[in-house]
Amino acid sequence: MKISIACDDKYEAQKFASLVFIKDGKETYFASILNMVENELVILLKDKSAHSILLKDKGNVEKFADFIQSVIDKEHNLVSTKILEYNIEFVKE
Repeated sequence: MKISIACDDKYEAQKFASLVFIKDGKETYFASILNMVENELVILLKDKSAHSILLKDKGNVEKFADFIQSVIDKEHNLVSTKILEYNIEFVKE
């Protein structure tokens, strides 16, 4: 399954992609969503650090939360991320 999430700007897209998924090690660092406030998503990584990501709007925050829930529940694995300007394409299987 593939999804595209729009970030606030190019920097936020690069930051988000690098925090969630590391391509070389095929490892997902994402642990959970701590909070969602309007267009801000606060995520927890496996190293217990928290990070704030600004997405384009509240709809993108909710769309990502729905998409990532099955990864959090270990039903699916995140297999890739691809940055396309202000958007990130996430793929899970």
